[in-house]
Amino acid sequence: MNVAIIGASGYTGLELIKILINHPTFNISYIANSTGNENVQELHPCLKDVLDVEVSKADAKDVAKVAQLAFLALPHKTSMSFAKELLELGVKVVDLSADYRLELETYEKHYCPHEDKEHIQDSVYGLPEYYKNEIKDSKLIANPGCYPTASLLALLPFIDYIDTDAQIFIDAKSGMSGAGKGLKEVTHFGNLNENCHSYSPFNHRHMPEIEEKVRLIKGAKCQINFVPHLLPVTRGMLVSVFATLKEEIDAKKVLEEAYKDSSFVRIRNNPVDLKSTAGTNFCDIFVETNGKALFINSSIDNLLRGASSQAVVNANIMCGLEEDEGIPKIAYVP
Repeated sequence: MNVAIIGASGYTGLELIKILINHPTFNISYIANSTGNENVQELHPCLKDVLDVEVSKADAKDVAKVAQLAFLALPHKTSMSFAKELLELGVKVVDLSADYRLELETYEKHYCPHEDKEHIQDSVYGLPEYYKNEIKDSKLIANPGCYPTASLLALLPFIDYIDTDAQIFIDAKSGMSGAGKGLKEVTHFGNLNENCHSYSPFNHRHMPEIEEKVRLIKGAKCQINFVPHLLPVTRGMLVSVFATLKEEIDAKKVLEEAYKDSSFVRIRNNPVDLKSTAGTNFCDIFVETNGKALFINSSIDNLLRGASSQAVVNANIMCGLEEDEGIPKIAYVP
């Protein structure tokens, strides 16, 4: 099956290329960015002697001629117009931006006016552990980002047991690749090396996304206090969730039951770490209680499970393939 990658210049675009090069069913038939006119080996020198494909200037009509499915690794606010055109041309879409992840009112409150109100209601949130059946029948997947993926996979199994009148705190830490490839003072080596800092505490755009998905998936309204941090590492994400239980429970048993049929969630006996999930699509989760105090610890690769490999899992399900087909499982250790 021929697939296109639109937005190939960034980190997630490169990760999509790396996964799809070796995918047994998907064939990369089109790679594009905003400029084109170069070989993918020039765009990403690490692909020299690996892949010889010309990078095109992104054009939806050209995509429709050569691909049945497109991955959009485009910035928020840019993706929606491209996705709209592709869908009208009969191309399935997996969108890695935030443009279809939220209900319309929530999106417009935290991002901008939406240009594709027709399709936003038809999109499926691409968290396979909770939306697999809907993904199978969808033509538009809103691929979750790294912070919501790691946070929701940790939190959702316990919502029925948590006192949602009490506040829930999420401390999340990401590798610097989560800030994107663009040059920023905050990701300058001299600022980030041997350093760590929070940003947008209680104001990050992923906080309402997490609250919304808890409500839609579990029917529970709760207050999420979300604080992200930037780590001086290239990739990886570590999330710690703190909540209050209604009563004491066997938390590990709850977690094991929730993910007993999940290919890419691993229940750990000890607090999780970055290296064990780096380079994979796994989400590792650890849980501990102290009476009614609940601590949940999760880890993912922010570029893979938090973006590109999860996008390919969604595409697999969407196209009737096994969800683990072509998906990386071996961690970058040491």
